[in-house]
Amino acid sequence: MKIGYKSNFFVLSISAVLILLSLESKAQQESVSMPDATKIYTIENCVNQFNMADTVKTKVGYQYWFADKDFIDGRTLKMSVVAPHKATHAPHKHIEDEFFFVLEGTATFYLDGKTMTAGPYTSFYCPSMVMHGISNAGDTKLKYLVIKKYQNK
Repeated sequence: MKIGYKSNFFVLSISAVLILLSLESKAQQESVSMPDATKIYTIENCVNQFNMADTVKTKVGYQYWFADKDFIDGRTLKMSVVAPHKATHAPHKHIEDEFFFVLEGTATFYLDGKTMTAGPYTSFYCPSMVMHGISNAGDTKLKYLVIKKYQNK
């Protein structure tokens, strides 16, 4: 089977994201937690192929969880798709740090009072407790990955 340019890019993007998932902030590194020893990981539950039927509709598009916070130890991988000139939510802050990785479209990233606009193959990092947001600055849909580790309950 011949894999096209977009498929190769998607595979490379996911590979880059998985590398980013393995990185944690200094605060998170201080409290390392191991995956649930009782959970059995198989090829079936370790591979997640996008399926439009499994997306979650939002007010401005949809999202798809490749790995939700219950899969391992709070580490997540989510794809968000946002309509032109919209944002999923207003700038906010939270305890977790997170990465955004733009797959398609043009994003404006807000971080601590400043903004930067960029397109595909761009990552944005938001440290813990810093006001941040991401919005679609273009005339086409914005598709980006969110990499985040939720705090243990």
